[in-house]
Amino acid sequence: MDRQDALHRLAGARVGHLATADLGGIPHVVPLVFVLIGETIYWGVDRKPKRSRDLKRLRNIRVNPNVQLVADHYEEDWSRLWWVRVTGHARIVEDDDEADEALGALGEKYPQYGVEPPSGPVVAIEIVRMSGWESA
Repeated sequence: MDRQDALHRLAGARVGHLATADLGGIPHVVPLVFVLIGETIYWGVDRKPKRSRDLKRLRNIRVNPNVQLVADHYEEDWSRLWWVRVTGHARIVEDDDEADEALGALGEKYPQYGVEPPSGPVVAIEIVRMSGWESA
């Protein structure tokens, strides 16, 4: 899979799995929804019930910005399987214009966010490396 195909599949994926790690290297993986703008992935902390607003993934990013995100497609017809893995540097978006652009794009991709945008921080992942696989 070439880079453009990987970016195309990543942009169309409905869910990904984000891996962060703390300073000790202990991994933490969570599913999330995201949007791709150029070669930057954005996601936001939404209003869905959580035990705390002090999320482990955000604490990890603050101390160790190195992350991976995997998006994939599975179905019983194994000739249609694929995955894309991104390695990048995550940061909590501080610029209001950048956050607004990301939230707007998230709202376009996910109708639920068009009605009720994420209220928590927006996070950007700058893609450093990307790899992918497809069965065909």
